[in-house]
Amino acid sequence: MKRKVVNNLLPPPYGGMTARELDAEVAKFDREMVGVPGKALSSKQKIQHRRARKMGRPVTGKGAKRIAITMERSLLGKVDLYARKKKMSRSAMIRYGMTMLLKAG
Repeated sequence: MKRKVVNNLLPPPYGGMTARELDAEVAKFDREMVGVPGKALSSKQKIQHRRARKMGRPVTGKGAKRIAITMERSLLGKVDLYARKKKMSRSAMIRYGMTMLLKAG
C-alpha cells in the first residue's frame, strides 16, 4: 500500500509524514506545562513584558477607524501610481486628499 503524505508543502521532516506519523510527532508537544520549574520575572523584565504586550499602531488624534469605500478602477490605479511616486501608502494618499478638501471648503 502506498504511503499517503498529509502535506508535502510542510517543512522537512513533516512534509513526508503520513497522518499517523504526524499525529505521533505532534503528541510530543501536546502536554501540559504544569509543574515546570521556572523563575519569576525581574522588575526590568516585567516592564519589558508590559511594553511588548502593547500591540498595534500608535494612536494619533482620536484613533483610526477602518472603512470600506468604492472607487472606479481607473481612478484607483491613478491613486496608487501617485502614492507610489510620492512614497506613501494608499491610505495616506486618500487621507491627505480628504484633509486638503476639508481645508479648501
